[in-house]
Amino acid sequence: MNMGGLADGLLATAADSTDDALVLGVSSSLTGRRWLWRDPSATRDAGRTARMGMAIMQQAGVPEIVGRMLAMRGIAPEVVQDFLTPTLRALMPDPAGMIDMDKAAQRLAQAITASETVGVFGDYDVDGACSAALLTHFLRQMGCRVITHVPDRMNEGYGPNTPAIEAMIDDGAGVIVCVDCGTAASDILSPLSARADIIVLDHHKVQGDLPRITATVNPNRLDCPSRLHGACAAAVAFMAVVATAGVLRREGWFETRPMPQLMDYLDLVALASVCDVMPLTGLNRAFVTQGMKIMARRQRTGLNALLDVSGVTDDRLSSSTCGFALGPRINAGGRIAESGLGLELLLCEDALEARRLAERLDAVNRRRQTVEGDILDIAMDMAARQREEGHPVLLLCGRDWHPGVVGIVAGRVKEKFNRPVLVGAMLEDGTVKGSARSVPGIDLGTAIIAARQAGHLTSGGGHAMAAGFGLNAGDIPALHMFLDERLSHAAALPDAVDLCIEGVVGVAAATVELATDIGRLAPFGAGNDEPLLALPRVRILRADRIGREGNTLRLLIEGEGGGPRLKALLFRAGDNPMTPVLEDRNAPPVHLAGWLQAQTWNGRTTASFFIRDAAFAN
Repeated sequence: MNMGGLADGLLATAADSTDDALVLGVSSSLTGRRWLWRDPSATRDAGRTARMGMAIMQQAGVPEIVGRMLAMRGIAPEVVQDFLTPTLRALMPDPAGMIDMDKAAQRLAQAITASETVGVFGDYDVDGACSAALLTHFLRQMGCRVITHVPDRMNEGYGPNTPAIEAMIDDGAGVIVCVDCGTAASDILSPLSARADIIVLDHHKVQGDLPRITATVNPNRLDCPSRLHGACAAAVAFMAVVATAGVLRREGWFETRPMPQLMDYLDLVALASVCDVMPLTGLNRAFVTQGMKIMARRQRTGLNALLDVSGVTDDRLSSSTCGFALGPRINAGGRIAESGLGLELLLCEDALEARRLAERLDAVNRRRQTVEGDILDIAMDMAARQREEGHPVLLLCGRDWHPGVVGIVAGRVKEKFNRPVLVGAMLEDGTVKGSARSVPGIDLGTAIIAARQAGHLTSGGGHAMAAGFGLNAGDIPALHMFLDERLSHAAALPDAVDLCIEGVVGVAAATVELATDIGRLAPFGAGNDEPLLALPRVRILRADRIGREGNTLRLLIEGEGGGPRLKALLFRAGDNPMTPVLEDRNAPPVHLAGWLQAQTWNGRTTASFFIRDAAFAN
């Protein structure tokens, strides 16, 4: 490996490797992982990746490290500007490209011009809350009376139900819009279409016949040519609003009325896109990039209050702000408390009331963390036993488990064991309600649908990486056997997922300038992972436990030969196998893998390293 320093301080990338060697020789880290180059082909054709990176650097005027990382992501020089500075003008298609969008826009425009009452039926997760808030705010701004309903997770479950929709119709709603749900609810919606015009704005996989209603707008319909398969429901709702405003403009509605500032809704689209783990490529990059700028203005009263309560002080908000600060708190209401709290906050325009709602969600989220922790310990033990027994799929069910947190537990178990995981809460009526999470390359959503069609589930569906399900408790063994057979290839997965490293950087070169350069690849998330860097042969100078429960480890580190020092952080340090080594000041030098970020506090910007993994330096 060529360890000669590059101009930007990067010691090595895959393009500098002369063979297929592991990064820094790490075949089993402290968490049992291999460290591999992000782009394996680059180690076989180092010249190609280096030339591509150089071409990007010259054409786009970016630093060399950014050019190389873009090349490893497969971004061609001719589209690099759309990647680095994505705009809706360049990337957003005509909303009419989605099947039924014209029908939906025409009916919504009719409702606006006639000042009709509209019912908006949402979902209890972030995407559902953002979709409902976006559409409700637009319709109210246009003069409609809007009734909203978010189903209770425990008592109503996911998706439309007859009593709730009938109640909205009885309250005067002539139009019902289901957001982030409804595609699979033909049995509920079709009979009700005689009493009201029903529109679905959704993105979930299609199961069976579509509802016989006014319009089903869903880019994942099999007959939809839009190719917007990665759009969340809030993105679909935004495009419906754009299409509706277009109809009104053509009809002269805005000749005597102000045109709404539709771009102001992008903070909700950004939040939903990140929290629903949509791929941050193409149009979604534009939604999130522009939406984070809107969010940074703090003009939405509810989000501003939640940012304050979450302790977010950095003026430069990021996808991490959505995923780790805002999203969990909005989700918490739907998980274990009042399902409509998140939507109520997003629609709130009174600062004092917004602060009260934000504090309630923050308290509910802390309670959710306690409930989750109680279940997680038991689930981890069960998962370890099932893995030892050779199960490709881990199916974990327990009594007194709260259905609202099983999805989070499934995600944590998946992270530890690198297997598809289903976690279910066994209810008093003998049924099981649960959530599932998968790993890359294993389409769990399709397997769940197949299990339902085979009679092993009473309900089920979702995406490749996440799904929900329901069954009778007596059918758990049959379901486990079915999924083990259908997803048997998961048994070949390593016990811990490999880390894909994009560069090796000395501690002295891990500067604010380098962190800022890497930040140009943001927003980070699904489809555009934040670049993982490796710091070789690091010495730990100081280690402190910080945070409410001392669950974060703060380190002061330097290179083996001394020089500039760097702050590093390890979250969830309590039961992490890295913690004893990192806290031992007498330990030999270690390699660290993680993310380098520039952070601003009180007008001062510094670099911090967020640790993902560690390995002994041989």
